[in-house]
Amino acid sequence: MLEISSKTNLLEQKSYRYALQDVEQPNLYRDIYDYESVPKIPFNHRRVPMGMPEEIWISDTSFRDGQQSVDPYTPKQIADLFKLMSKLGGPYGIIRQSEFFVYSEKDREAIQMCKDLGLQFPEITTWIRASREDFKLVKDLGIRETGILVSCSDYHIFKKMKLTRKQAMEKYLATVADAFEADVMPRCHLEDITRADFYGFVVPFVNELMKMSRDAGIPVRIRACDTMGYGVPYPEVALPRSVPGIIYGLQHYSDVESEHLEWHGHNDFYKAVANASTAWLYGACAVNCSLLGIGERTGNIPLEAMVFEYASLRGSLDGMDPTAITEIAEYFKNEMGYKVPPMTPFVGRNFNVTRAGIHADGLLKDEEIYNIFNTKKLLNRPVKVMISNTSGLAGIAYWINETYQLSASEAVTKQDPLCIKLKEWVDEQYAGGRTASLSNNELETKVEELTGGRLARL
Repeated sequence: MLEISSKTNLLEQKSYRYALQDVEQPNLYRDIYDYESVPKIPFNHRRVPMGMPEEIWISDTSFRDGQQSVDPYTPKQIADLFKLMSKLGGPYGIIRQSEFFVYSEKDREAIQMCKDLGLQFPEITTWIRASREDFKLVKDLGIRETGILVSCSDYHIFKKMKLTRKQAMEKYLATVADAFEADVMPRCHLEDITRADFYGFVVPFVNELMKMSRDAGIPVRIRACDTMGYGVPYPEVALPRSVPGIIYGLQHYSDVESEHLEWHGHNDFYKAVANASTAWLYGACAVNCSLLGIGERTGNIPLEAMVFEYASLRGSLDGMDPTAITEIAEYFKNEMGYKVPPMTPFVGRNFNVTRAGIHADGLLKDEEIYNIFNTKKLLNRPVKVMISNTSGLAGIAYWINETYQLSASEAVTKQDPLCIKLKEWVDEQYAGGRTASLSNNELETKVEELTGGRLARL
């Protein structure tokens, strides 16, 4: 059958219909995943078309997947972070949804505290066990959408659940029917999709979901979960590892609309952000992230990273307030005792700090030479230098001007006697065997001494 595609406005074949392959033995892709060596990336040289949706957004799993990997958050901490997340996402809801557990009294207290804030975005969603009682609980809480686990690789179907593909599909479809009966929109988490038989199980299963959705008149969201971080963003990679192939295939062979298609990735192979951006580019409206990338093992897609990916791809922040990212990082550090790794982009202590004298020299001439963008404006984090034995006169001059907020007319240069005297003192410290950077307190004390109090702590 031929139909005009609403995406390409071209005639396309719509006769591809894949039936469930109810195999006797699991397909574990041992040529790719033999477990004793690094997983391989096979190429089949087949390209699929890029097709970014008209609208893209971010969803959050900080209070579900993220919270599973750290000490549980208190309801107040969740509400505080939820408020900051709303500020970050802006008035147009670029951070569209955030998912919560509902099991305990504490979970439900956190949900109520967030609801009481009266914020339009993010929308509160949940993640539950696949039971009728939990669907009723979601409905009673006045929540529209919930996530349910529908593991789709043979690793999970055969090895964990001890089922056949047919039995797994029947179990999942019955669970979705329970959601419909409770008048709750299900979000189906296709766990381990990057090790799943895409045409033998994923597509036939999602086809049945879409048919049930049409019959019930209730949307079903499909979350493609790269549970182990095996996905790769490169063109012409073969399934099951191809992110473009997965997103395109779910749309083209299972008729999943972009607005109901979401990518959830992990960072085991350092590809979480690249894979999420690729999912957007090839047709998923949503990418599922967590604050600071906190999540199981190597973590989830860092939400703050996708804020800047969004702005890079769309050419605008569209109302998002990235200064909230710095507030969120400070909250994790000061209120929750979480240690942010210092080299973490956007939020780490050393993110826009330099120790190298040659870099500081460039900063003195023009900050733009060695800073990725105006970090003071966008993140409320001015570029900084740390003073060590490699900072040189330029680093010391920049540190003085930035620390004491000297105007252009007051600013010191590398030739200023103060810089020369301070460098001599710095060199003495390292000549005596010091290896660590000098603290601001040490430097400020010495500057106050050298200037007779003219420059003192602000």
